[in-house]
Amino acid sequence: MTKKIFKSIMVVAGAVLIASLVIIMGCLYSYFSNVQGKQLEDELSLAAIAVEKDGRNYLEELQSREYRLTWVAENGDVIYDTQSDGESMENHADREEIQEALRNKEGKSSRYSTTLLEKTLYCARRLNDGSVLRISVSSVTIWVLVLGMIQPILIVVVVTLILSGVLASRISKHIMEPLNRLDLEKPLENDTYEELAPLLNRINKQHKQIDMQLSELQRKNDEFAQITYGMTEGLVLLNEKNIILNINPAALKLFHTKCSSIGKDFLTVERSHNVSHAIQDAFSSGHSEIRIEREGKEYQIHVNRIESNGIVIGAVVLAFDITEAAFAERNRREFTANVSHELKTPLQSIMGSAELMENGLVKSEDMTRFVGHIRTEAGRLVTLIDDIIRLSQLDEGCDMPFENVDLYEVASEVMAGLADIAAAKDIEVALTGKKVYIKSVRRLLTEIIFNLCDNAIKYNKNGGTVEVAISSQENSASITVKDSGIGIPPEHQARIFERFYRVDKSRSKESGGTGLGLSIVKHAVQYLNGKIELQSSLGQGTVIQIIFQQDKSDMVQFS
Repeated sequence: MTKKIFKSIMVVAGAVLIASLVIIMGCLYSYFSNVQGKQLEDELSLAAIAVEKDGRNYLEELQSREYRLTWVAENGDVIYDTQSDGESMENHADREEIQEALRNKEGKSSRYSTTLLEKTLYCARRLNDGSVLRISVSSVTIWVLVLGMIQPILIVVVVTLILSGVLASRISKHIMEPLNRLDLEKPLENDTYEELAPLLNRINKQHKQIDMQLSELQRKNDEFAQITYGMTEGLVLLNEKNIILNINPAALKLFHTKCSSIGKDFLTVERSHNVSHAIQDAFSSGHSEIRIEREGKEYQIHVNRIESNGIVIGAVVLAFDITEAAFAERNRREFTANVSHELKTPLQSIMGSAELMENGLVKSEDMTRFVGHIRTEAGRLVTLIDDIIRLSQLDEGCDMPFENVDLYEVASEVMAGLADIAAAKDIEVALTGKKVYIKSVRRLLTEIIFNLCDNAIKYNKNGGTVEVAISSQENSASITVKDSGIGIPPEHQARIFERFYRVDKSRSKESGGTGLGLSIVKHAVQYLNGKIELQSSLGQGTVIQIIFQQDKSDMVQFS
């Protein structure tokens, strides 16, 4: 800006200087021309008087080299010329100044030489006898005058340009100083040129608009950060060059990187060939997805291309933790296969017995045994279906009403129902504790206690014991089932609550178990927000404790 002001001032100064020189030279030339013309008229007046008096004698005696006098007859012939032979000169009747003098008594004219470096001034006067006396003088043109003054002109130009340069530099700095001091953050607080007020007002308005836009952008960024920060899914935003624009904590953990990775190439952060190939596929096809495993977890990664007006501007990478879903899917497939097998076994047994009876291959004395076998297998089938239905209801999270339930009463009812089965194996069953009321689902508590006690009896020794204890603490209530049975090997303890899992498959089938009892216990306890603790030693028995956390207001104890 300073240079532009400096150049502008210098251009103006140069233009003014040139204009001034032209005007001055014009004025000087005009002045000298007027003076010379006046002098010429005065000389002509004196010469005319002398010629009127002395005639040719005056002209012959005149020895002026500065002026030239020519005496012309009325018909244009030259009578005498002070610098040439008059008789040899051409007729002057056509000369402008001669014609004008004959008409108006006086005449003037000027003529330039062919080089334009000299001009001649003519002044003529008609005498009393009708002849004309003309005086002339040679004069330089304005160009010659300029050339003659070139040295002083150059000196003036140089001095003027130097002074103009110094002044222009100071003036430009002086003009720019208030502008350089402008505080554009607070434009209305500046003390500067009044002419800048509209500009400063506009800047102030733009600042307010920018501040509002920045605030809105910051708000949206904060919202985006809060949303992505709380996401369990990993999220990475990439530009068209694979540079990371944003990455949330879940993605940082998954890809083992830090927030400082923003601005880096994603392929330098995640070097997995499968992931990089998926990103490249998404950029070319629009979408890709892969599954990867990290630290014992399984992730589904989706990559989607982002476009704006048909131009690819980046991609979004979403990583979903599907460990539980994949585990559930595997369990579902395994459960489906097990259900098919478990249903097929009693059905085949029933069909086999029925075919034998239908074809008359069963003796009459064995008919009762076969019918009993069919009835047993059908009962087993019904029990299996009932257990499957219960598990499905628990999986689906069916809404079941909570009510005040007495744990001791439920346990007492269940044990009364199992008394005959226990007596058949000479197993002593005992219930200890006191009345404890909790907020729960009575049907599920019955299922839990029944399956635990049923297993404790089935897998017990003849003459063994089953002890059920109901107890309560300040904020919890518990059910403990202890048996003196065969126990569970340590390597099987982590899996006994899985569906259709049996430690000893042959013994389980002999006892009529479906393999779903403990799985029902697990899902029911989860539904009631309880927890299971297991202690077992091979050959010494098993202790299973179910603990329900309760608020004090929901618990009622009786001593």
